[in-house]
Amino acid sequence: MEVKLAECAGFCFGVKRAVDTVYEQLKTGKTIYTYGPIVHNEAVVKELEEKGVQVIENKEELLAMSPVAQAGSAAVIIRAHGVPREIYDIIESKGFECVDATCPFVKRIHKIVEKAGTEGKHVIIVGNPGHPEVEGIKGWCQGPVTILETPEEAENFVSKKDENICIVSQTTFNYNKFQYIVEIFQKKGYNDSVVNTICNATEERQRSAKVLAAEADVMIVIGGRHSSNTRKLYEICSRECANTYFIQTLDDLHLELPKAVRLVGITAGASTPNKLIEEVQNYVRINF
Repeated sequence: MEVKLAECAGFCFGVKRAVDTVYEQLKTGKTIYTYGPIVHNEAVVKELEEKGVQVIENKEELLAMSPVAQAGSAAVIIRAHGVPREIYDIIESKGFECVDATCPFVKRIHKIVEKAGTEGKHVIIVGNPGHPEVEGIKGWCQGPVTILETPEEAENFVSKKDENICIVSQTTFNYNKFQYIVEIFQKKGYNDSVVNTICNATEERQRSAKVLAAEADVMIVIGGRHSSNTRKLYEICSRECANTYFIQTLDDLHLELPKAVRLVGITAGASTPNKLIEEVQNYVRINF
């Protein structure tokens, strides 16, 4: 039996950069907070908490915090997903040092929607409305903004007459689904500008997972249960391989493989550390 890892799997550039930023800040001796979990992976967050990193869950919790008594004694790190513009102002008002670890690809979207707002455009964000990245993007829009996730929502969208539209996407959204939604807007004849803001790493991760799942007898997808990009990988793999498993850690892996299995494929979300991927690979190789 062969165990094969997808060509593109695990930590993406933005996530690695954010996690590395936290470890660098820990060396300073300051009290370190992250605004929200630094990445959507419970194992990574737990490891950082054990090193003293504290998570500020939301705006209300941040507002309730006491101002820093001594300048430079504490820092709040903005996670890879980014945050609304107002969060920066609140952090500054509390006297914290603000360390921005927003993924550069997400930061680019903030600039796009901010500019579109100043030009009077209606911003359409294609993505999961409850995802922190999407909430952050929305927080940089200065005019009308609509978040939609499905083709049905795109079909039902009605714009004001002669209104200009700017369409962007959550960086981890399904590429084919985004293109389909864009086509719906174009068929409606809206005066729109479309910026494909799905990051290349996401497209490549989805493509390589699909290719591997199509040839695998069993597919294992590793990632946090709150990770949007990992859930999308699971959806993609499930369509190609009926025996697809979604696990967070090695403890979740309960495989009963028939003797006929010749190829087990493995992929992982953008917030999954290499150490965990290697653990799963080695376990499957040794035990099956």
